[in-house]
Amino acid sequence: MYAVIETGGKQVKVSEGSVIYVEKLDVEAGSTYTFDKVLMVGGEELVVGNPYVDGITVDATVEKQGKQRKIIVFKMKPKKKYRRKQGHRQPYTKLTITKINR
Repeated sequence: MYAVIETGGKQVKVSEGSVIYVEKLDVEAGSTYTFDKVLMVGGEELVVGNPYVDGITVDATVEKQGKQRKIIVFKMKPKKKYRRKQGHRQPYTKLTITKINR
């Protein structure tokens, strides 16, 4: 069985036991989080929401909070002596999907 959930403006396909990295959620490590924005559930029969499926949730355990590796944002305009160098590390939450509740 699998489900498609919406989190952080993105859609993620998950199944029980899968590990996903999503945009930072405001929860502590070791706690549980429930996704209620389920777009689709597949398996024996396919259920598609309009836009969400009613009565179905996905439970996940928060493994850790972290930051991705640094990327460099470099802006330059040739022949104008304009150069800007900036770094960015995007925060994320690592989750393990425990159960898809039907």
